[in-house]
Amino acid sequence: MHSRRALLYMPGDNWKMITKSITLGVDCICMDMEDGTAINKKAEARATITRALRELDFGASERLARINSVGSGWEKDDIEAVLPYHPHGIVIPKVEAFDQVEWASRIIESAELMHGWQVNSIRVLIGVETAKGILNLKEIAAHPRLDAIIFGGEDFAASVGATRTKEATELLYARQAVVVACAANDLQAIDIVNIDYRDIEALRAEAEFGARLGYSGKQIIHPAQVQPVQTAFTPNDETIVHARRIVETFEASQREGKGAYSLDGKMIDKPLLKNAQKVLDRAKAAGK
Repeated sequence: MHSRRALLYMPGDNWKMITKSITLGVDCICMDMEDGTAINKKAEARATITRALRELDFGASERLARINSVGSGWEKDDIEAVLPYHPHGIVIPKVEAFDQVEWASRIIESAELMHGWQVNSIRVLIGVETAKGILNLKEIAAHPRLDAIIFGGEDFAASVGATRTKEATELLYARQAVVVACAANDLQAIDIVNIDYRDIEALRAEAEFGARLGYSGKQIIHPAQVQPVQTAFTPNDETIVHARRIVETFEASQREGKGAYSLDGKMIDKPLLKNAQKVLDRAKAAGK
């Protein structure tokens, strides 16, 4: 599973922006045929994305392609255009039901078998962006091909009639619901976009809050957002050292037959060990 601290959307029909994106050292590049592409540019986006997958060296960045939503009328052409060039993953937006993921999974598996690729080598990431999507998370998140759930805050607010605020309290229930569904199914949770890309302080605060909620990464739309988001979702040295101490002392206390024990004046038990292990996993995924 890729480290997905920062997932950068690039308009699928914009060759210049896609070629720029591969120089940014971003974790994932999502070339977009959906909202980032005008209705009269869908075919151009397909052609540009297939060219990028064929010709460009994405380095360590994950190569993703976002198709139009299932039922839009464009989704089949989108997925069939990009699959022969083996993206790392397909992003399906506005998912509301298990069947929509299964539809894509069947098409992907056919392509894998036809090309002699390993089954499940192309993963699926989904956008959950509506009230119905949030209510159906339990079923949707159990799909075996899923790797991550991306929460769409702007679309969700519109779907429930909420007013978007800088504090995003109106999204809190749904944001946490996505984290819970991901944790229960060993998936990555990718947090909301901050559309004001000039306000880096607000972005940093929002990203840090998302990390505290349990998200593993965040959607971004501008190169200036890459570094602050990657930093927010990477444990700092102090946190890593503390997590390592918990793991080491827990193992020692178990050997001595102790259950909970004290470390730096705090009680350490199994839940804190689990948290420490997650910190170390995140640090390892980020190359620390």
